[in-house]
Amino acid sequence: MASLRRIALPYTLDSSWVYSALKKLPLAVYLDSAAAHGERGHWDVITADPIKTISLLTNSCDDIKKQLLNIENELSDISKRYIGASDLPFTGGAIGYLSYDFGEQAQAGLSAISSDLPLLHIGIYPWAVIVDHQHQRCELVAQASVAEAKIQQLQFLLTGPQLDVEEPNFKLTTPFTSSLGRDDYARAFSKVKTYIDAGDCYQINLTREFSANYSGEPWAAYLQLREVAAAPFSAYMDLGPSQILCLSPERLLSAVERKLQTQPIKGTAARSNDPSEDQALATALLSSAKNRAENIMIVDLLRNDFSKSCRPDSVVTESLCELQSFRTVHHLVSTVSGYLRDNQSEFGALLACFPGGSITGAPKQRAMEIIREIEPHRRSAYCGSIFYLGAEGKMDSNIAIRSFVCHEQQISAWAGGGIVADSQLEEEFVETETKISKLLETLANL
Repeated sequence: MASLRRIALPYTLDSSWVYSALKKLPLAVYLDSAAAHGERGHWDVITADPIKTISLLTNSCDDIKKQLLNIENELSDISKRYIGASDLPFTGGAIGYLSYDFGEQAQAGLSAISSDLPLLHIGIYPWAVIVDHQHQRCELVAQASVAEAKIQQLQFLLTGPQLDVEEPNFKLTTPFTSSLGRDDYARAFSKVKTYIDAGDCYQINLTREFSANYSGEPWAAYLQLREVAAAPFSAYMDLGPSQILCLSPERLLSAVERKLQTQPIKGTAARSNDPSEDQALATALLSSAKNRAENIMIVDLLRNDFSKSCRPDSVVTESLCELQSFRTVHHLVSTVSGYLRDNQSEFGALLACFPGGSITGAPKQRAMEIIREIEPHRRSAYCGSIFYLGAEGKMDSNIAIRSFVCHEQQISAWAGGGIVADSQLEEEFVETETKISKLLETLANL
């Protein structure tokens, strides 16, 4: 019987060297828990050169439901055929992203609008480097189908002499500008409040886009960003003409042995270098009735999303409004879990929960319709999801907040927050600044 290839590699706390060694291969991907810069890191997954890619473009989605069913069946087949390992999260399979724009079209039924990125992009990767920070292990893992010549090439790249030692560089050539300055944001905020007051929705996530021109390599920008905003669901994806730089603290959906888990974030406060002030900010967030109400609202929405795929009696809220602290912000995080019904797949469950309720609003479809009307920009990969799905249905995915997209020498980023009936304009505007300002300053200072 065919077996999994597992080859030990040198372990270091910062696994970015692995991606640097492989980044010249096509469509390289780095799923980064940022263990070198934060205490929550566990698994890193690095791979490249997929044997197949699946993409949906804006103009190719006349029958998107049928195409998604075909993709779901193909990924389920790979999950059954690929060899897994009980002590590893991923041994080969699918890695990709769903854009927020995909969610608008596939889930909310909104008309197509062109975008720089494909709506959906998935690569099938039969090998990966897996870094386990808890046990301080690093290994190359390959399915039995991977040719010996490929294994030798990867071993040479990962352990042989490195010819390219030049440090990558990145520099902005224009300042960041926003699609919603203070006055425009105020007008958009007023429109959202009008819809809420009229009963169209309970909450809308209103975002701002920030963009600038740059020169150099996006990989260099990512290395600097992860130093100031380490987050356990970070990722760097090279799509060829475009790159996604993601520093997300938020899980959308994981699946292990048919158990699903989601961890929505609602509620944000800035951090302070002064310990007593930092503690006061965290305490204020925990005691904020508004932030708790927003979080509970999204938990209810996600429990409803889970009901589409899970056994009804299995859906539980494991924790509610738990304080979690990251490098630049404090967050309130809740955890909901459930078990898949026998006729449901892991990828199907991901689609049922997509886009995440914490970045749309409630009810979800009406919120997305209002967002399309009010926001003057496309969200692209922001508020989408980067995911892996491997053997035995093991899956994990993020909500791609704190994200940048580089395309044709322009870098774009987004930041937003949930607007509810008692939201205050100035507080919400400041929250968007809190979430993104340190990241933009980091790039401006390179």
